[in-house]
Amino acid sequence: MSSIKEVAQLAGVSVGTVSNVLNRPEMVAPETRRRVQEAIAQLGYVRNGVARQLRAGRSRTIGVVALDLANPFFIDVLHGVETAAQSVNLTVMVFNSSKDAEREDRLLEMLEEQRPLGVLITPVNDGEQQERLDRLISRGIPVVLFDNSSRQHSDGCAVSVDDVLGGRLAGWHLRERGHRHIAFAGGPFTVRQVEDRRDGLAGVLTPDDRLTVIPLPDLNVATGRMAGAHLAELPAGERPTAVFCGNDLVALGVLQELTQRGLRVPADMAILGYDDIDFAAAAAVPLSSIRQPREQLGRTAALMLLEEADEAAGHRHRHVIFQPELVERTSTAQLRPARKAEQAAT
Repeated sequence: MSSIKEVAQLAGVSVGTVSNVLNRPEMVAPETRRRVQEAIAQLGYVRNGVARQLRAGRSRTIGVVALDLANPFFIDVLHGVETAAQSVNLTVMVFNSSKDAEREDRLLEMLEEQRPLGVLITPVNDGEQQERLDRLISRGIPVVLFDNSSRQHSDGCAVSVDDVLGGRLAGWHLRERGHRHIAFAGGPFTVRQVEDRRDGLAGVLTPDDRLTVIPLPDLNVATGRMAGAHLAELPAGERPTAVFCGNDLVALGVLQELTQRGLRVPADMAILGYDDIDFAAAAAVPLSSIRQPREQLGRTAALMLLEEADEAAGHRHRHVIFQPELVERTSTAQLRPARKAEQAAT
């Protein structure tokens, strides 16, 4: 690769003049500027952005550690992060922890060495990596949690969605549809969001209602099919009439399995997902879902990180909590017979 010295020699100017053309072109005479630009083009010179950042003592890169890039929810969040970063000419480095705490620790160690402008992360386990995050912060690298409001990170910035409310919305909707035996399919419950969604659902059920929890090792289509098989194999009298899933991927798996086994959705079982990814509306039976403002969540997290990086000691930490909303589609549209009878009586 050509160097700035070679550009200067070809153009017949000093290295300082080349630097001015690159960084302060208004300070250089037009004819001199033209010669330098021609030399740059002829040599194919590209300035070393990393070295420039190191000399300035400030990176132009944001590190993002996502929980699960196989989940379209995180892809949408990253779109929001990139929108905010590109508006101020920042680069985004994206890493996937794959819900693996050891992998997450290695990624954070690498980011500590890279000295990014800041780090956005959805931790695998609530509070487990706090020591590593504190080390980043102590080195002047701000950290913002996204899709998480860890109790251990109370003195830092966080952006999340009220997942307890999301669970309540699911419960209220399914009960209004006439369902009194509801399943929750999700896991692992070490993921705080999953725990909150289950707890929100449980909190709106009455003593006369019944909740069946189907713990899953992960939130994907394959585990959703496992949950669907479990539900289909229950005796008809013991089978829940509705299932609230930890996310839309699980809901899609449940839908696939129930359909393959001859059960009708929503006549035999209603299905409600979480996230409202694009695939939810496009499913063979369009899925009702609890919508999260995915891109807004990512954009807000990135802007908060930039605020903290710019304001340094004067920055005041904030927790921003977005409200989810119910999106009703075909998979929960049918009223249960008991509910129909109630409406007829009124």
